[in-house]
Amino acid sequence: MTTNNLSINAQSEDTALSKARQVEPLLKLIVFAMGNLTLALRIESVYKVVNHTPVHSSGANHVGVAHLGELEVTVVDLYKRFFKSNQSSAFATGGYLVIVKNTTGELYGIPVPETPTLVEVPLSLLRVLPESYRRADTLEVASHVAVFPHEGTQLTVFLLDVDLLLPVFQELTAATQ
Repeated sequence: MTTNNLSINAQSEDTALSKARQVEPLLKLIVFAMGNLTLALRIESVYKVVNHTPVHSSGANHVGVAHLGELEVTVVDLYKRFFKSNQSSAFATGGYLVIVKNTTGELYGIPVPETPTLVEVPLSLLRVLPESYRRADTLEVASHVAVFPHEGTQLTVFLLDVDLLLPVFQELTAATQ
């Protein structure tokens, strides 16, 4: 009987140890501040991050174009889109352009005033944003939200869906294919 109990206890300890060793899947995100929001992009959708470059635009909306070497990149000014104002003063001393690639392979640039940060977030902390919220708020381009401890505080991060950055063009592209 004692041998059976030892065997059962050893198996229980092995199971508990293997559960403790299981690694929770992590999602790598590029995180950046925009106004009073913290936004993120999946690392897989980020093509590259470059120093801010001049953006050419009529100024009538939140879309422009930037020349990056041999490429013309559509720039989506999310600050102007979300807050209906310019953040051009933030780029007087620098800033960055986060270049992302959507699922059709088109490149978009997102101007950010400060250096983006790479953060790993457990998948279990990612939650789908309610459709009603997405329709009612300017954050319709965000698909998920995560709240997690970061540098001593609770950080709320909205995960952007790169395929929703310019939905009008997406619909036109889908209709012509």
